[in-house]
Amino acid sequence: MATGHTARRGRDWRKAMSDNVALALLVYTALQIFMTVGAMKQGASSILPYLALIVLVGGIIPACRWFERRWVGLSDDEAADIERKPAFRRDQIMLWALAIGLPVALTAFFKLAFS
Repeated sequence: MATGHTARRGRDWRKAMSDNVALALLVYTALQIFMTVGAMKQGASSILPYLALIVLVGGIIPACRWFERRWVGLSDDEAADIERKPAFRRDQIMLWALAIGLPVALTAFFKLAFS
């Protein structure tokens, strides 16, 4: 439960972005496992798809941390400022476009490459 100014003024953008980042990483990883690795396995029967998965998941973490870092340093008053909502939505849309779009694009690429 939120306390202080945040409870009276609204949403804590820091926590909201942190929650979005955590969920986006889970969704991204699941999509990579089920989509991209599946497409790569069609063309390669080695350990390559699993190594690629490690690289792809490891590569997304700095991007997600960038989104989170933009919000975590806010003061309590800044974190509850409703005027930050448009900037939050922009970052949220970019984060989810990356988390969902990248596995879809990579799957399409690997299907084309191995066909």
